Amino acid sequence: MKILLAKDAGYCFGVRDAVNLAHQTAKEEGEVFMLGDIVHNENVVKELEESGVKVVKNLDEVPDNKPILFRAHGTVPDIWKESNERAMDVVDATCPLVIEIHEEVKKLDSEDRKIIIIGDHGHDEVNGIKEQVKDALVVSSSKEAMKLRKMKKAGVVSQSTQRIENVQAIINILMTKVFDLRFVNTICFPTRRNHEQIKNLSEICDIMIVIGSFTSANSKRLTELAKMRNERTFQVTSAEDLDIDWFQKSDTVGISAGASTPDSIINQVLDGIKSIGKITEEELVYE
Repeated sequence: MKILLAKDAGYCFGVRDAVNLAHQTAKEEGEVFMLGDIVHNENVVKELEESGVKVVKNLDEVPDNKPILFRAHGTVPDIWKESNERAMDVVDATCPLVIEIHEEVKKLDSEDRKIIIIGDHGHDEVNGIKEQVKDALVVSSSKEAMKLRKMKKAGVVSQSTQRIENVQAIINILMTKVFDLRFVNTICFPTRRNHEQIKNLSEICDIMIVIGSFTSANSKRLTELAKMRNERTFQVTSAEDLDIDWFQKSDTVGISAGASTPDSIINQVLDGIKSIGKITEEELVYE
């Protein structure tokens, strides 16, 4: 049995930088607090807690003179304002690509356009984008797009981890409803790259394994993309989730992982699959 590992599986640079910053701050300050989980991965959150990174629900829970870390997904303006007014020690771990989306939304809003965000309702990143302007709409599917009323001017961005197929389908509908439509493609490069890799892998492998939390939007989308092309696709959170029966009559196993999945978990799953398939050779990196 041969293993093909997607070259860019796992942490994107934004998540890696945020996690490293959290560890570094906790080491220097003794502890650091953050509003909600830094990324959508239970294993990462647990590891951070053990190193002194503590999750709180609001700024009032942060002790005086202790740092507050703002997460990779972005933070709403009201929280930024409150933290500045209280002169809190803010450690900004926002992904630079998410900050770019915030700036694009503001530009579109300055043109008096109705803002439409293609993304998942209630997702942390989407909430952060939405709150940059007033009365923004969130559209998650073609079905929701069909229900929109016609409008004169609109500006459209997307959640950074959206599938291009979903965005294209929604844009096609919006083109029939908006007279003056401006779309800025804000799907981030790491997402586009990972999506292309898993599409190709799924078509040449007998079985696909996607490693990532079921609370992770980007891991879920990787699984969806793989399943569209290979019915024998399974998502796991760790090596313990592997089922030996999945690998029967499989010569080639393709592996990818969500952007919030650490290298340690990927390596554990690789070792688990090698044990199941009695593989001693190194896995091949698929570019």
